[in-house]
Parts: sequence; structure tokens; C-alpha cells
Amino acid sequence: MTRISEQLPLDLAPAPQTGREDLIVSEAIAPAVALIDGWPRWPSPVTVLTGPAGSGKSHLAAIWAEVSGAERLRPQGDVGEAGRQRPVLFEDADRGTLDETALFHLINTVRQNGTALMMTARQLPAAWAVSLPDLRSRLKAATVVPLGAPDDLLLSQVLIKLFSDRQLAVDDRLVDYMVARMERSLDAARRLVEEIDCLALARSSRITRALIAEVLGAAAGRDAVD
Repeated sequence: MTRISEQLPLDLAPAPQTGREDLIVSEAIAPAVALIDGWPRWPSPVTVLTGPAGSGKSHLAAIWAEVSGAERLRPQGDVGEAGRQRPVLFEDADRGTLDETALFHLINTVRQNGTALMMTARQLPAAWAVSLPDLRSRLKAATVVPLGAPDDLLLSQVLIKLFSDRQLAVDDRLVDYMVARMERSLDAARRLVEEIDCLALARSSRITRALIAEVLGAAAGRDAVD
């Protein structure tokens, strides 16, 4: 590993980059990328991106919100004028308490006014705890785009980019070592790179396999406790 420029041991982590140019496309997310790049020529006004935590849903949703001018909303009770004039983004639709009546009215508003609604969720809509028959019917008509867990190639590319964002160049063999042992998640990749960089800075050390192994071991220990 070589450090491209000197860094102070301060909390200067770069903000997450969520632009289209920052998106690394792999087979696991290609259908969702094609859908977003095809906006506004969508097959239906309601789309649901589903996938495990760290699969890239939030990044993809952020890209779509930027290009479409979507309003970010979590339907709770009266949704007001949402969906009448501009698209709506509703993230984590299957997490927490879902106001089924509010979501049903939002979907109807979107359909009637020719706008659009994108939702993100970990589970397919058929698995959501929905009791309102009319809402279940509306969700069945939505376009559902599943995202797979990141593959080795995507994780490698993401790790390289995350290190590069911190002005670090890491040997490919160390990246391969991480990919073979880490959680299959883009969120996990971000956490690992941050912890590796912080530990190296704190010790004024190079990023070595031993240091990476220490961080991976600590992460595995936290997961076991959780």
C-alpha cells in the first residue's frame, strides 16, 4: 500500500458519493440501473426496488430522485398533495409501521396524475404485512426490480474506489483478501475501509494484511454479538 498524500489523523472521511457517475454497475444491479437510466419511460408508475441491506438500493434511489426531482416522503396519515405534481420516493417501505391507507391513496394519486412512485424495501411486496386488499392489489401491479447481493467483482471495485476516495492506493491482493472474508454488503465495505484507514492513521502504520485481518476480526466479533 502507498499513501498518495499525507493525511492528518482527524475524522475527515469523505461524504458518501451518490451520483450516477459514482455508481459501479454489476450484473446484480444492472436491471435497476437500466430502469433508472430509462426514466421517465417506465412500464408502470409504481416501482419497487428490493434487496438485502447494503445491496445499493439507497444509492440507486438517490440517483433517481435527483434526475426526476422526486419528493422524499414516508406516508404517515394524510399525504396531502404528494404525487400530484412531482414523483415521490418512499424508502424502507417494509420497515416499521406502514400506514396502508395513506400508501393506497398515494399510489392512486400517482396513477391519476401521471407522476411516479419509487419504493425501496428488503422484501418483495408480496411478503409485506399488508392487510388492506386494495393496497395488495395495487402492489401486485407495481414493477418490482430485485437487487442481488454484491458479487466479488462489484465488491472489489467498490473497495478500490472507497480507498481511492481517501487518497489511498491498496494492492489488489489485499483487496482480494478482504473480498474473500468480508460481509457481502456495500455498507460493510464502507465501514471496513473507514475502520482500516482510521486504525492505520492512529498507529501511523501502513495498511497491511495483518491490520486488515484485525479489523475483519473485530467486525466478525461485533456481528456475532449482534
